[in-house]
Amino acid sequence: MDDSDDAVAIYSDYVCPFCYLGRRSLAAYQETRDRELAIGWRPYDLRGHKRGPDGEIIHSIDDGKDEGYFERVRRDVDRLRDEYGAEAMLDLDDLPERVDSFDAQVASLYVSEARPDRWLDFDEAIFEALWVDGREIGDADVLADLAEGVGIEGNEIRSAIRDEDRRARLRSAFAEARDAKVGGVPTFEYEGRTARGALSPDQLRQLVEGV
Repeated sequence: MDDSDDAVAIYSDYVCPFCYLGRRSLAAYQETRDRELAIGWRPYDLRGHKRGPDGEIIHSIDDGKDEGYFERVRRDVDRLRDEYGAEAMLDLDDLPERVDSFDAQVASLYVSEARPDRWLDFDEAIFEALWVDGREIGDADVLADLAEGVGIEGNEIRSAIRDEDRRARLRSAFAEARDAKVGGVPTFEYEGRTARGALSPDQLRQLVEGV
């Protein structure tokens, strides 16, 4: 997690389609800058309210999101996919069934701390694996394969995922997001300014540059 002064903080969860789209938009904004803007990743558990005592997601919990809600999400995703040039992005119905991002975020936390120079590549690989290739990012073998693709030993990731201390620290990061009143993702923060949603490149410029 980059905490340098010139970094945009992003609360996100790999299973959130708008987080993937927001990162695509951020990449487009980065191309307009003379100097690359660092990313300060902030973990967020989109489905935390549905986790049971054992940490597993209880899909039967009613969160008030009916078919009408998901239809609106599909329309918004389709619109932004076209606007942000993300034509390769899968439809929501084509994703692995009931994918859980917890282990992917544990792995990402490990890489951000142990191999910060490889974190962005690993982070982007996880997003692409789910949203373009439809891979099961909750699977340790998939995460190990993604790590090897960015120059990290796969067994490092397998061990990191099993580390109970690291899993506990991820839960603490989720709690910090709740304490910060982050109500959804993606949420972008820069020098005290905050904006939520899959911002366009121009909206990101306004957030960062204040104009």
